[in-house]
Amino acid sequence: MKRPPAPWLALAATQERLCFFPTRLSLDMGAGQTARAPLPTRISLSLRRSALRFFRSLSLWALALAAVGFALWGAGALWFQAPFAAPVRLLLCGLWLVLLLGGAAGLFSGRRWQALGAMALAVAALLTWWSTILPTNEGDWAGGLDRTVRGSVDGDILTLTDVRDFDWRSESDFTPRWETRRYDLSKLVSVDLLANYWMGEPIAHTLLSFGFSDGRFLVWSIEMRLRKGQQFSALGGLFKTAELISLAGDERDIIRLRTNVRREDVRLFRMNTRPVVAREILLTYVDEANDLADRPRWYNTLTTNCTTVVFHIVRAVAPGMPFDWRVLVSGYLPDFAYERGALDSSLPFPQLREKSKISPRAIAADALPSPAFSQAIRTHVPGFLPAR
Repeated sequence: MKRPPAPWLALAATQERLCFFPTRLSLDMGAGQTARAPLPTRISLSLRRSALRFFRSLSLWALALAAVGFALWGAGALWFQAPFAAPVRLLLCGLWLVLLLGGAAGLFSGRRWQALGAMALAVAALLTWWSTILPTNEGDWAGGLDRTVRGSVDGDILTLTDVRDFDWRSESDFTPRWETRRYDLSKLVSVDLLANYWMGEPIAHTLLSFGFSDGRFLVWSIEMRLRKGQQFSALGGLFKTAELISLAGDERDIIRLRTNVRREDVRLFRMNTRPVVAREILLTYVDEANDLADRPRWYNTLTTNCTTVVFHIVRAVAPGMPFDWRVLVSGYLPDFAYERGALDSSLPFPQLREKSKISPRAIAADALPSPAFSQAIRTHVPGFLPAR
């Protein structure tokens, strides 16, 4: 018979296993016995489990927040665009909110996959419907918004059709006048930034006016194209309620409408722009107007409005211009332009801002014809030199 190993040899073998395999999760300590994993290994596993729980929880909360966002956006889309009477739209909004908010809560239950699937199908259906709502240039447009400007260039001569030159007595009482005008680009000498304040200091409508050495001015305005009876809505502007329109017009029309008829606060700033750059900006406006006349686009309160379009047009000419929060909070765009050196800097900005307020001068010049009106509103504006 084979002799059993000496007890001291068995003990030595056990010690050898403990010394050379310290990280094994279980060790043979004899019949029916298992050793616990070493402490560093247990800590590593615990941290790994905690990290997994954290990232799973973070993912669920991210999905829940996305569901809440889609719930709010979808309710707005249904309210402003669903082709039903107000009570039916209200019911649809309520059902949509219940579905999405209930699904968000369901992510934290035992049926999270069912909740996620139901929300995904609902959002996909809503986005499919949303993609079918397309902009158009056909509509029963409000007065002054029924035509879009078009332009062509032959050498230095810019020809614009449907330049607006209305005589406004009130917003509903006016004499319409659409004209074809020609401008000599070699005589383009200035660009003015206009900010039209009508909702308090943070929000302003932005316009650019191009001055020529013969004393004429051409003002350009990117606006929401409203239909007859439709009222402006900043919230509705997020939900495809109006198209975008590019208007070119006489200052006695577009500026006087705001200063003398609506009695709004309009401020005019002379820009530090060389004629060659002014020409590029104006021609970019013309290209944008032609494209918009052929391919209508939606106005959007945040992303495609009077200020963001102007910013992108100017940025196309001056690519180094950085984006700034004041492009979105458009009432502060003149502050941003002044800081970037784009405006006349002969005065500190607070003084420049006070001298830029042209509404009182426009009201006083109400009876003046077009060229004289443009000259009168620029009196005392720093950087402006009267035409000779």
